[in-house]
Amino acid sequence: MRDRLLAAEKVKAIDWRDGVLHLLDQRRLPFEETWIACATAADVALAIRSMAVRGASAIGISAAYGLVLAARARLAEGGDWQAAWEEDLALLADTRPTAAHLFWALNRMRDRLDRFKEPADPLSTLEAEARAIHESDREANLTMAQLGVDLIRKHQGNAQAILTHCNAGALATGGFGTALGVIRGAFLDGMVERVYANETRPSLQGSRLTAWELAGDGIAVTLNSDSAGAHVLKTKGVTWVIVGADCIAANGDVASKIGTYQLAVCAMHHGVRFMVVAPSSSIDMMLASGDEIPLEERDAEELLQVGGQRLGAAVDVFNPVFDVTPADLIDVIVTEKGIVERPDTAKLAQLMCRKRLH
Repeated sequence: MRDRLLAAEKVKAIDWRDGVLHLLDQRRLPFEETWIACATAADVALAIRSMAVRGASAIGISAAYGLVLAARARLAEGGDWQAAWEEDLALLADTRPTAAHLFWALNRMRDRLDRFKEPADPLSTLEAEARAIHESDREANLTMAQLGVDLIRKHQGNAQAILTHCNAGALATGGFGTALGVIRGAFLDGMVERVYANETRPSLQGSRLTAWELAGDGIAVTLNSDSAGAHVLKTKGVTWVIVGADCIAANGDVASKIGTYQLAVCAMHHGVRFMVVAPSSSIDMMLASGDEIPLEERDAEELLQVGGQRLGAAVDVFNPVFDVTPADLIDVIVTEKGIVERPDTAKLAQLMCRKRLH
């Protein structure tokens, strides 16, 4: 199946080329495919903060390349370049607080440098590590897709309807996608009749990004408002809800795009299985439960405006970007290290001790 998945890769959101990081500007999709050239760590930080690049894995990969750009600039300045480089690392770390993969990637880059005390060529060392982070995410996507497809086949192999929320596709990763990677793989195996995509307010990742990706793959996709999710589960024969994750606590609680929690509650009520697909780098074993996951809130204007046009009344606004789905609402977590059904602390600890399957 891996060869078929590789052949189906069409969308790329991150391109490291000629020492510059090129990012597909996801704010302009699906109407324009515009690329942003990032030549400095500050450029990368702005792209992450403004959501030109989004999705936990894509954020982490971009930040890793950002540290390569930072090293190049700091080495050219001379002096204690590593101390100055740590300032750039802190700048990148401060962009999106919930994305565990961001901090995992930044720490991996720092650890790589620390293992080579005074490397002869620190810039090449860091660039090689950033490339490795990028490629490992692509490989992890392929492995997770295969594992998720096997699960769908095991529980119900015929063509079926699937509901997804936000965008956990190629745009959010370094490769095939997490949740959408599983959906794509299942479609290739003839097990997906239709995908229902929540629009995902307020940034509309579902309508702008997920629907665009799926339609481009020839997968039948129906867009619905977020508030229609429960009705879709009740009336459309959905058998799986499949979503990504930005952070997973040690007990299996999952932080994902706002609205995921209520979908999980509704899925349990309607007997629909709930799958979370995310790389193991999204699991933070230092966080005992979802209560300890920092949840980002964004500017009120994202709710009060649409396309720059102010629509909302002048009132207080609560605009959380993520919510936490308790582990007891999750049927299975799929990672590149394997799967965890009915997740809890012991099962996740066992998972994290494994090597990757690929």
